[in-house]
Amino acid sequence: MFVHRALDAGINFVDTADVYSAGVSEEIVGKALQGRREDVFLATKFFMPMDQDDPNRRGGSRHWIMRAVENSLRRLGTDHIDLYQVHRPSPDTDVAETRGALTDLVRQGKVRCIGSSSYSGSQIVEAQWVSRERHLERFVTEQPPYSILVRGIEEDVLPTVRRHGMGTLTYSPLAGGWLSGRYRKNAFEACLGGASPGPLGPARCAARPEPRWARAWASPRPCAANSSSRATAWSSTPTASPKPAIPAGRSSDWSAS
Repeated sequence: MFVHRALDAGINFVDTADVYSAGVSEEIVGKALQGRREDVFLATKFFMPMDQDDPNRRGGSRHWIMRAVENSLRRLGTDHIDLYQVHRPSPDTDVAETRGALTDLVRQGKVRCIGSSSYSGSQIVEAQWVSRERHLERFVTEQPPYSILVRGIEEDVLPTVRRHGMGTLTYSPLAGGWLSGRYRKNAFEACLGGASPGPLGPARCAARPEPRWARAWASPRPCAANSSSRATAWSSTPTASPKPAIPAGRSSDWSAS
């Protein structure tokens, strides 16, 4: 199994979420970690809708958090989660309610640490302030999207997490596939009439001319593995300083391959 190969190679951190494949991802991870649970720092997330017709099975309310964690523990086949993350900020729930519920889970031993995902700098500051003022558990990590195409966190989020002593777990280093080596110039221009990549991939486009990254990343016959490796390596150690630009290769035919 792929997970076993990763563990044998020295990987010791596994991150998933309850919403991935409607819980199936957590079940797969749980089965893969049987007998090896103590070798792994296990992270998962909550917040996204688990039932489109039930508004009570989503969000950051105490009611849902207490249900969601029990469901994740059952699917993962474990008695504790090392890092429990809020998948998105909740505009409809008081910050203190979410933080209070997560604090209770830490005190109960069901969760070891808590973190956030896709929070803005101001939302991180608010969460840290509430934790300090009300003596609640604080977020120790933030998980934002980050790649050579999606670099907004360099302006605000990265300096903020560093100032508060938080860790950063970035996701989508391939920008949803744009940096995988599969897409070339023509495919980009054909995407909904010419578009720029959104943080999650080719399907999210907004019309504008060919971006500079397309010329920088292009080569006559790019190797998908090399493109993926370069993109992942570039985003694996984010800092608050701008990343060096990738040397431009020859702009060529960006057709899907």
